[in-house]
Amino acid sequence: MNIVEALKQEESKLQRQLMAVQGAIAALNSGGKAATLPGHTNSPNGAGGKRTMSAAVRARISRSAKARWAKIRAEKAKKAK
Repeated sequence: MNIVEALKQEESKLQRQLMAVQGAIAALNSGGKAATLPGHTNSPNGAGGKRTMSAAVRARISRSAKARWAKIRAEKAKKAK
């Protein structure tokens, strides 16, 4: 085994142990939110928090969708004549 490879394995093992200790400390201090590695999330599927849209953005998307469908229906009616 390569020395660098062995050191990397030891580093990853120590990181996991550190995260476990930090998670335990966080659970005791803040009521359960465990620490994660940078770039990782707590959820199993990797998704972050719930994303929400403002009412203004939803209204804008709705207006543009309705305009698209109105245009399609108008073209369809024009071809039917």
